[in-house]
Amino acid sequence: METVTDILKITIPALLVFLTAWILLRNLMRNEQDKRKQELILQNSRTVTTIKLQAYERIVLFLERISLESLLVRVSSSDMSALQLHTALLSTIRSEFEHNLSQQIYMSPQAWEVVRNARSNMIKIINTEAEKMPPNASGMVLSKQLLEKIMELEKEPTRAAIDYVKNEVARII
Repeated sequence: METVTDILKITIPALLVFLTAWILLRNLMRNEQDKRKQELILQNSRTVTTIKLQAYERIVLFLERISLESLLVRVSSSDMSALQLHTALLSTIRSEFEHNLSQQIYMSPQAWEVVRNARSNMIKIINTEAEKMPPNASGMVLSKQLLEKIMELEKEPTRAAIDYVKNEVARII
């Protein structure tokens, strides 16, 4: 009987020490795993935020490039007819849009809709003014007419979209 108590005197404290050590190590490992998960989430968040900001930057650049003043400076030349200018403007807008189409992944659906509406409105303005031109009109006449139309508007569609995008970026930052 004495040997059993001696064994118990040794085993019970050893089991208590083992159990305490096991619980402490298990908690320590869980805390370490949680800490690593949080670090990964934070790092991914930083990366995603950077990519989102780059997407918004590209969209603002797209909107600036399809603003009427910018388009006319880049696309028109003095020897173009109104029809040629009309075609070149629409082609440029479409190619710029297609080039930036993938940015919608990183933007809110509302912001992307505003960008699409700005593009559509620019195309609509160009088409409307081009339809008013006589068949033999020069590109300069169409350019002048387009600029006058934009001046009549309270805010150019691309400018309104840029303002919306800037506000959304301010909320992200």
